[in-house]
Amino acid sequence: MIFYLGLIGDDPVAALIFIAAIGTALIAGISFHEASHAYVADLLGDKLPRSRGRVTLNPLAHLDQTGTILMILIGFGWGKPVPVNPNATANPKASLGLTAAAGPLSNFVVAAVAGLPIKLDLFPWLNPFNTSHFSRLANLGFTGDQYVGLFLSSIVLFSVILGVFNLIPIAPLDGFKVAIGILPYDLAREFAKLEQYGPLILIALIALPFLTGGKFGILFEVMQPFIRILLQFFAGVDSGNVFD
Repeated sequence: MIFYLGLIGDDPVAALIFIAAIGTALIAGISFHEASHAYVADLLGDKLPRSRGRVTLNPLAHLDQTGTILMILIGFGWGKPVPVNPNATANPKASLGLTAAAGPLSNFVVAAVAGLPIKLDLFPWLNPFNTSHFSRLANLGFTGDQYVGLFLSSIVLFSVILGVFNLIPIAPLDGFKVAIGILPYDLAREFAKLEQYGPLILIALIALPFLTGGKFGILFEVMQPFIRILLQFFAGVDSGNVFD
């Protein structure tokens, strides 16, 4: 992602649009993501998020410093977790799963809205990870349609990545709580015991490609097929290798 700072000299407008796209994806994606957790919990009878000021789209209430930095540097991240108390609802187990699922689903809504003009062929799809492609475009110059396409494509891609990443069933990601919510009670109880190991597993999976020079990236390999399917659905594009 840092590559695009080098575009400032070649094509400052393209660089600024890319940075604006990241900012929009972060604000719209993470803020909507966390606010959706809070809204669904509140709707189900859990008033803890409202008491903590989280039933809002104000990004200052939701952005996490580390998660934001990672989103800018490597393309995915997270916001501040919304405190919830599913035991305050009529069905705690179901409420836990529904509240957790609301976040990633909200990211897919953002991706669908931003991807519709691309799917309708109003603007081109420009993968922001394709650095060689953008080097050529920077040298030749961007057209107006390409500027808009870059903006929309970045929002779609980052939103999809954020949604897919958070659906991985490893604590503390949303997918872990979604799994507990849909598993039978006995299996859910046993699965919940793995929560304490989740952060270490997640950190190891994120760090693996960087520690091995990109030779082993299990997390990225698992995410890619789902990201490609969703990009096809939301924007009508065959993205190939998402991270190239």
